[in-house]
Amino acid sequence: MALHRDIFWVGRQWAVTGAGIQAVDQRLRGVLDIEIARLWDDDLVRSRRAKPGVNAADFDKALTVARERFPQAPVSDPFVAQLEALGVIENPVESPVVPAMQLHAEGRLARFLPQWRIRR
Repeated sequence: MALHRDIFWVGRQWAVTGAGIQAVDQRLRGVLDIEIARLWDDDLVRSRRAKPGVNAADFDKALTVARERFPQAPVSDPFVAQLEALGVIENPVESPVVPAMQLHAEGRLARFLPQWRIRR
């Protein structure tokens, strides 16, 4: 897989991108890449680090930078998640506040006002 367009750090063998940690060598086709959601999975990190040919110092630096860049999301209780999915616990509905549209055309000729249209 090609490197993500957002690149935050590049080392000799690894890069921290918007997709997580990616190998700079594109011949690997993303086999060793680690997604953002799995950065905190220690078993996956250990298995990637143990692969032959991995520069351990570069990998550790990439992991440190990635974990600083993408902090661990709080783990929610699976029981609470099931209750929310069943509708027992309702999330508060937030209504977006749309600002009122204001048009000011006083003292101007209509033919010089910018035209606008509402597209549906």
